[in-house]
Amino acid sequence: QVQLVESGGGLVQPGGSLRLSCAASGFTFSIYAMSWYRRAPGKEREKVATITNAGGSTNYADSVKGRFTISRDNAKKTVSLQMDSLKPEDTAVYYCNTDTSRWDWGQGTQVTVSS
Repeated sequence: QVQLVESGGGLVQPGGSLRLSCAASGFTFSIYAMSWYRRAPGKEREKVATITNAGGSTNYADSVKGRFTISRDNAKKTVSLQMDSLKPEDTAVYYCNTDTSRWDWGQGTQVTVSS
């Protein structure tokens, strides 16, 4: 049974930082490129960051480039998202999945950026 469990969200002031984590189980994690996605209120889910299966390459949406960093640990089957210089427009529920959103979505973790 595939599980994707996101954690680490919260309320943070503009300019602050958060680190999200995703614990994966039930599939061969190390063969999949993994991504972080987000869904803001009233908007479609969007992909914000991707990392290749071995972690050698990353890609970011223009809106987060230079502020967010994706990483992974294949031994622990986790993928993380370090978010710095957060802006109110980063407010969303954040999810992890493969880069093709292969699996059912987890519950996500809420990130709220507000003063």
